[in-house]
Amino acid sequence: MWVTFASVGAVLVHAAFMARAILRPHRDSESRIAWVVAIAVVPVAGIIAYILFGETNIGRKRAERVAAALATMPPAIPPRSENADWLRANFPERCEPLFRQGETINGFAPVGGNSAQLMADSNRGIDSIVADMDAARDHIHLIFYIWLEDYNGSKVIDALKRAAARGVSCRAMADGLGSRAMIRSKSWQEMRQVGVQLAVALRIDHLLMRVALGRIDLRNHRKIVVIDNRITYCGSQNCADPEFRVKPKFAPWVDALMRFEGPIARQNQHVFIGDWMSCVNEDIRHLLEEPIAESSPGFTAQVIATGPTVRNSAMPETFETLMHAARHALLITTPYFVPKESMQAALCAAAHRGVDTTIIFPARNDSWEVAATSRSYYLELLEAGVKVFEYVGGLLHTKSVTVDDDITLIGSANMDRRSFDLNYENNILFFDRKLTGEMQTRQRVYLAASRGVRLDDVAAWSLGRRLWHNVVGMMSPLL
Repeated sequence: MWVTFASVGAVLVHAAFMARAILRPHRDSESRIAWVVAIAVVPVAGIIAYILFGETNIGRKRAERVAAALATMPPAIPPRSENADWLRANFPERCEPLFRQGETINGFAPVGGNSAQLMADSNRGIDSIVADMDAARDHIHLIFYIWLEDYNGSKVIDALKRAAARGVSCRAMADGLGSRAMIRSKSWQEMRQVGVQLAVALRIDHLLMRVALGRIDLRNHRKIVVIDNRITYCGSQNCADPEFRVKPKFAPWVDALMRFEGPIARQNQHVFIGDWMSCVNEDIRHLLEEPIAESSPGFTAQVIATGPTVRNSAMPETFETLMHAARHALLITTPYFVPKESMQAALCAAAHRGVDTTIIFPARNDSWEVAATSRSYYLELLEAGVKVFEYVGGLLHTKSVTVDDDITLIGSANMDRRSFDLNYENNILFFDRKLTGEMQTRQRVYLAASRGVRLDDVAAWSLGRRLWHNVVGMMSPLL
């Protein structure tokens, strides 16, 4: 009888988890099917995996704290400034859907009056950040997913120490997983001792408690620097050397970073303050109420910051909107490509309607499962007319989209399900012909160091290789 009760109980537990996987909102059909199959085929392992990774749950208390911080935040642009002529957004009508979609994510309207510079490479990008930190007068704010105690990472540490010593308010946040070595380092304690305020985003210590509080693999993947409310940086650059010594066999990491100056810094500031106040008991909302110093007219830009506590599908919708907006050219670089079905369709549709559509991936990827999954999509892309390239000069880590000759999206978000559903990301969308031209020039440099993938190449893959790519791709809803 006890065996019967146990069997019935096991069936009910399995049925309950299957029902939960089916009923969870904001889930693709393929994801529901994959989880139901996993729970049915390997019940114990499937249920454990579902508990750990099946739901995008940041934890009730943490979600409440994030919501409370954002609910009390003033607008990124002070109301008394938003009607100034030099702040007004200026772009053609065809860009209206792009910025309107972006505004639905964080409430950030596109804002004019910005200028920017594309950094020459990773090392010069860090040098520029350090120079701006050394010139800071009031405050320095930064978030990095990965912060290493290497040459570049140490330069930023030293700059923070110098700034704190001269009375500048310094606040630095690092992700609990990506920067775990830094958080445990002597340098971290030394920064705290000289007055740098430090915070850890999404801690990974006390794993059993973390499992009880929410999903354990949610990450703050943002890379944000804000200085004196007027300068900000955005791109794929972590605070590390391009040699990236934690994964040296894939080096160099090839990144793109832009330095922005103007009111767009206020929107990145808003994102930083939301992250900071959701983690630290310090109210710094007053920084958003400071007047904006007038500058010369500049281009229009908008911050797009997504994550588990932002509305569902915000990041893939942004990518797809850009793809659908392209009229004659669409050029994409991304290291991690695990698209939703609608995104794959948008890429193919762009090529089908005559848009010169190109996408560049790294030839060697530090994630074997993402590399295999990405290649499972090559055949459909190539048959649609999308030009597929693989970069051979290192791990191409740049996340960029250029549309036609005047629209660019740059930031931290990859085209994979982690960036869509699990990571906190930050990006900047802007309309400017000159800066977009500079980004396209950089993308063409990547192209020159890449090999093209042809239909014949994919057709020549062995049966085993194609089977491997597609089997791993089938598992992508679980990744």
